[in-house]
Amino acid sequence: MSFINNIIEKAKKEKKTIVLPESNDRRVLEATEKILKNNIAKIILIGSEQEIKNNSEGLNINGATIIDPSKYNKTEELANKLYELRKEKGLTKEEAHKLLLTDYMYISCMLVKEGIADGVVSGACHSSANTLRPALQIIKTAPGVELVSAFFLMMVPDCEYGYNGVFVFSDCGLEQNPTPEKLADIAYSSSKSFELVTGEKAITAMLSHSTKGSAKHADVDKVLEALKIAKEKFPTLNVDGELQLDAAIVPEVAATKAPNSKVAGHANTLIFPDLDAGNIGYKLVQRLAKAEAYGPITQGINKPVNDLSRGCSSDDIVGVVAITVLQAAGK
Repeated sequence: MSFINNIIEKAKKEKKTIVLPESNDRRVLEATEKILKNNIAKIILIGSEQEIKNNSEGLNINGATIIDPSKYNKTEELANKLYELRKEKGLTKEEAHKLLLTDYMYISCMLVKEGIADGVVSGACHSSANTLRPALQIIKTAPGVELVSAFFLMMVPDCEYGYNGVFVFSDCGLEQNPTPEKLADIAYSSSKSFELVTGEKAITAMLSHSTKGSAKHADVDKVLEALKIAKEKFPTLNVDGELQLDAAIVPEVAATKAPNSKVAGHANTLIFPDLDAGNIGYKLVQRLAKAEAYGPITQGINKPVNDLSRGCSSDDIVGVVAITVLQAAGK
């Protein structure tokens, strides 16, 4: 059984409800059919019944709940609650009502905020900003969390590195050029995400073009400062750096480049120094190693709201929904 199938099997036990706002996208409806057929989650689709019926021709999505904001009996109540949440930011009652009718992420996040649903998956045809802005405005960050970031769950076939080829790559979706403080928080959140999804202990590497002083540069200094902050702020975190990628995951290389590191050669959670490196890195592994890449999965929001790559397949959506279920369940 593949690792993503293990996640799907765990998700089936949780009986969570996930909102899919992009009912105009055929891939989302194909994913809905698969999710319902396999009892992975309960699904709420946002949109008009007629449009969803037209878009899902040939598919069996009969088990999905369809919420048309223009007809939903709780729309007015949710609009009033959205107004109360955002009135200090200048939102009027009329604007709140319009947002719920025209931007389906807003009503999706309100459904989660009010406990009607457990999580949201979007982004198949919308930008990350369109997906995450309503989440941060409505659901907000989790208690004690200072930063929302994003990771990809990578599953590399025929790979002996990481956790049998399973890695978390972070941040690959949100933070363009994180400060040392933010990089430390990303390392902590990503380690917890790895443990949540896999059930295994995270071994976290702060990546660089340098290993243990082999190069001198301000970019290396940033990673070293982030490592120092992470160790002070999160003393139980199993983290080390700065490490080149090969030193982080290949035992033979680690033995030469970082012989005294308990992380080097064994890392399964890879923290990239900036968004360029992370985004390029995950796409290289996905395309050249034919890895499965699920994400970007957000971490740090009070309830799970996850983004999709706009190049995702219906199977990718199924996988992200299953991961979202585990996040909602906290396991």
